[in-house]
Amino acid sequence: MTDKQQLADAIAIANIPTLLMVLVQLTGDKRWIADPYRPKRGSGTGDNDSGGFDEAVQKEIRDASLAAILAWKAGEPVALEAPSDEDLVEMLTSSMGEKVPTEYGEMTNAQLGQTPMKWENKIDVPEGFNVIVIGAGVSGLATAVSLQGAGVPFTVLERRSNVAGVWQDNRYPGAGVDTPSHLYSFSFAPYDWSAYFALRGELGDYFESVAEDFDLKKSINFETNVISTEYQADTQSWKVQVAYADGSEETLEANVVISCAGIFNPPAFPNIQGLDSFTGESWHTAEWPEGKSLDGKKVVMIGNGATAMQLGPEIQNQVESLTIFQRGPHWVSPFEQFRVDVPEAIRYLFKEVPLYRMWYRMRLGWIYNDRVYDSLHKDPSWEHPERSLNATNDNHRAYFTSYMKKELGDRADELMDKVLPDFPPFGKRMLMDNGWYRMLRNPKVELVDNGIDRIEGNKVITKDGNEYEADIILISTGFDVLKFLSTYEIIGREGKNLRDVWGDDNASAHLGTNVPGFPNFFTLYGPNLQPGHGGSFVFVCEMQVRYVMQMIDNMANDNIGAVECKQEVHDNYIDKVNSIHENMVWTHPGVSSYYRNSTGRVVVNSPYRNVDFFKLTRHVDMDDFVTEPKKG
Repeated sequence: MTDKQQLADAIAIANIPTLLMVLVQLTGDKRWIADPYRPKRGSGTGDNDSGGFDEAVQKEIRDASLAAILAWKAGEPVALEAPSDEDLVEMLTSSMGEKVPTEYGEMTNAQLGQTPMKWENKIDVPEGFNVIVIGAGVSGLATAVSLQGAGVPFTVLERRSNVAGVWQDNRYPGAGVDTPSHLYSFSFAPYDWSAYFALRGELGDYFESVAEDFDLKKSINFETNVISTEYQADTQSWKVQVAYADGSEETLEANVVISCAGIFNPPAFPNIQGLDSFTGESWHTAEWPEGKSLDGKKVVMIGNGATAMQLGPEIQNQVESLTIFQRGPHWVSPFEQFRVDVPEAIRYLFKEVPLYRMWYRMRLGWIYNDRVYDSLHKDPSWEHPERSLNATNDNHRAYFTSYMKKELGDRADELMDKVLPDFPPFGKRMLMDNGWYRMLRNPKVELVDNGIDRIEGNKVITKDGNEYEADIILISTGFDVLKFLSTYEIIGREGKNLRDVWGDDNASAHLGTNVPGFPNFFTLYGPNLQPGHGGSFVFVCEMQVRYVMQMIDNMANDNIGAVECKQEVHDNYIDKVNSIHENMVWTHPGVSSYYRNSTGRVVVNSPYRNVDFFKLTRHVDMDDFVTEPKKG
């Protein structure tokens, strides 16, 4: 098959709004972002492949796109090679069929690679200067790539035997990402994804490829468990005590420590009387035994969150019975591309036309990131505050409720009271429907909402006295998320223990990155950084990494030996975070979730749009920090 034919086949099924952006850049002709070529706004999280155009207009756009791409491949230069911020906002607004604020211009430019997200400058650090990175998951790999590119000596410490973090641990059936694959990836490392939403195996392959392509493994110490880190004021450095797989221990030293340990560890276990004495088998989903079969077993699953949403539909037909115990219902969104493969023709187009791939990713960024943000704020004049936040949020509620009823089919009357939340949409983590409601129609499956009183022998007994026999109990209760950085001890200036500063559930950090009293220590995916309104944490990670790289650059250029966030800067930032959260869905009185600590403060989620955090981290303000000249 000729290149022309392959391109024609791909363009025939390509996303029209994305093709229009490619046309504008290749030809410089802005008529493609004006009527009658302005796409209609897509609904929900769908790609809006047709753009809402009739067949005739679609054909015109596809024909023009093929001609422009062939001309470009034949040597015709890109007419609009470097669109201005204003151009990009205009283009994105047209592509999405809705207004994109002008402030998104700079961030769009960065996401498209014109002003790269990744740190690109060499850093001339003093001789002997080195960095320790804790963890080789998503954040750790992103950090390692930037440090290596900058020429900064570093070592990554990873407790597992390979990269990919949580995607090494979570091996339960159906495990995968609920963010689009092309968004759940680094801006600097595109990938030939086989599915629009990748499963665990392909995610692991992706992060493995990043480690291989950037030759990172030579700098990673695997099967190395960090025991403690302690700041040394006299040398302006950190001593890091580690334990190796053979039982030996060693103390390492570094000028800077970057914690990339993540938040989805360790596993959280429910406090249920008799669970430890259950006579069958039980395990947490994050500790799934390799090769374990559930065939013909009576299975009880405790929990109905994101993991259960993936696991339940996957195992329903293997088991003799599946009994699911839920603490409370969740809002669930349609999952149009669940288990949908990327067509070979589109994979070819992504590879051959980088502009198409970049604009496709850019559109996903808008759909899944900040688009819904405004609807998550409380309207003080809204007449139904008990069920929703505002008119838009109420429309979301109606849409999701209608979807539930449709998916439950003839069991809707029986099950709606169990599955319909009594809090506003987005109050807890939004789940993507992996076939959950269709699973509930399966006669093998029972959803129980009475609560577990105790376990006796092989029976789970509810608070109302009902008994359920089980061969296997699957504990799907997530992670002890609120205990940030609890897997190792962190001792800062004057012997200050980070656990004493934070307590069990009240972590806080300036920009989720810097903690007063802990010089030269940076935490990625720290407190108040999860994009609770949707989107990809990978993008947040890249913003953080770039911020930390600026800090290291400043240390090198200005002969700084120690840099520490000012207490008042930290406190003012946290006050601002708390203030914004007070007007958002996660502090709604009807919402209880792992986002909030025992006092009700939102500790996990960010109150900011991506564009806000982009602005906050794009340039380091050294006035926010106390610095010391380098000693010696």
